[in-house]
Amino acid sequence: MRRDTFLKSLAALAAAGALPNVAWAKANLKMMIPANPGGGWDSTGRALGNALREAGVASSVTFENKGGAAGAIGLAQFYNASKGDPNALMVMGAVMLGGIITGKPPVSVTQLTPIARLTTEYNVFVLPANSPFKSMKDVVEQLKKDPGSIKWGGGSRGATEHIAAAQIAQSVGVPASKINYVPFRGGGEATAAILGGNVTVGGSGYSEFQQYIDSGKMKAIAVTSGQRVKGIDVPTLKEQGIDVEIGNWRGVYGAPGITPAQRDALTAMVVKATQTKAWAESLEKNGWTPALLTGKAFDEFVDRDFSSLRATMVRAGMV
Repeated sequence: MRRDTFLKSLAALAAAGALPNVAWAKANLKMMIPANPGGGWDSTGRALGNALREAGVASSVTFENKGGAAGAIGLAQFYNASKGDPNALMVMGAVMLGGIITGKPPVSVTQLTPIARLTTEYNVFVLPANSPFKSMKDVVEQLKKDPGSIKWGGGSRGATEHIAAAQIAQSVGVPASKINYVPFRGGGEATAAILGGNVTVGGSGYSEFQQYIDSGKMKAIAVTSGQRVKGIDVPTLKEQGIDVEIGNWRGVYGAPGITPAQRDALTAMVVKATQTKAWAESLEKNGWTPALLTGKAFDEFVDRDFSSLRATMVRAGMV
């Protein structure tokens, strides 16, 4: 049997839920995480790796972290090193799209193979425990007086928290071009800067800050959802009179140059992984909303999100 025919058969069986674990026994997957350890992409990639193993569709998953430039450094390495590799995956999401729009790197995610959107997560803005500010209202009042005095810390330039900060400024009558945004290559670096008081206010997914919020080392002052998120007792920006709502999504792409059958096989493996107990536990633990989308629907979603993000960033004066 030809290899592509075999892979198509496996994909069909996986989609039907009839695939025995032994069929994937030789799958040794490689996961590129284009960010430093400690952030949302890192957590997502490792959670997916655990779920792929539990699902029995991979005998091993190895990880490589390569942070910087909103994922562009890891993206370029993945593109150059993984061409045609049917066992390679890369974590990505809205942050990477924003980074591509602002940074215009030589390699774009459009040169890779879309596999699946996995989750959606809203950003939370936090203050260090010893901050002189107590609320988003305090931050906004100072922002109006002296925009540059408020240092917003978060992911790479073009990240959803960067866009949200620009939108907050616009919403309260401050030119987005005047915000003082400090980008970091990973969640670990951003967290250290917030705890150390090196930025005024930090933004990221709730899961990245949860332990520090729970311990009192950070104070959560706003979430970027339209309504309060279940299990997260943090007021929305809209509740506080700031008309801003923006979400973050994460997913995985395959290597460039793989065949349609190989894409189908990878997609089936990822779908099977999202049906495991390990994945369900990761969703609950991190406060992620499941948002599985595959195939043509995922392709079209990414195209729309690219266009929407670009329009938002143009209006915010970020490009």
